[in-house]
Amino acid sequence: MIETGLKDKVVIVTGAAAGIGRATARRFAAEGCRVAAWDVNDKVADELVGELEEAGGRGLFQKVDVSSSAAVDAAVEEVAQRWGGVDVLVNNAGILRDAQLVKWKDGQVASVMTDEQWDAVIGTNLKGVFLCTRAAVPHMIRRGGGVVLNASSVAGVYGNFGQTNYVAAKTGLMGVTKTWSRELARYHIRVNAVAPGFVSTEILASMPQKVLDQMVARTPLGRMGETSDIADAYLWLASDAASWITGITLSVDGGLVIGT
Repeated sequence: MIETGLKDKVVIVTGAAAGIGRATARRFAAEGCRVAAWDVNDKVADELVGELEEAGGRGLFQKVDVSSSAAVDAAVEEVAQRWGGVDVLVNNAGILRDAQLVKWKDGQVASVMTDEQWDAVIGTNLKGVFLCTRAAVPHMIRRGGGVVLNASSVAGVYGNFGQTNYVAAKTGLMGVTKTWSRELARYHIRVNAVAPGFVSTEILASMPQKVLDQMVARTPLGRMGETSDIADAYLWLASDAASWITGITLSVDGGLVIGT
């Protein structure tokens, strides 16, 4: 049994209402952590806090728009006031606004990726990570160290049709992970990213079976990922078992990158 060293640690998980974020929040709670679950969707707040406490941790739900510096700063301060600081930040929150850069049909422009689509995804998926990390790091420094984990994607590695905004954000997260790992190592703060492949979430559940079958066919290990696969990767990177690892992007994708 690997000793994680995470019991009683204070963990913030953004985008925690569903999917990978929810599984991650539960996974840290199962290690006895105090987990602040952030999301713009507060309909599951009580249910989620109950899950975290049933798993063995302590839970707090906060309705937070990570693209708002004021909202992020206030939420981090509330966590620090309640539990004394911040030890782990999982920057999981993300949205999709897919569109082709320029869609050409019958000799003319049929549609484009709009400013609003670009700004929304960059605001949440990239700026949001910047804002959350900037707010949490001073509390980690005061605690003598910490861990920042960023949600990249295999799309950031190889690109993806119709996702200029998403890929720009996820590739950007690989870059800031490297930069912050250099800047923050002196404070004993480790910074890593996880790049999931195709994972069974609520979003994928609405896709046609033919598309899902194609995703599996592209994955060398022959199955979709589960949210627990990604949650376990986050937990390991945050744990003492990964104490000499910083600045990496870990692909958790069933071999998808090597298979492309």
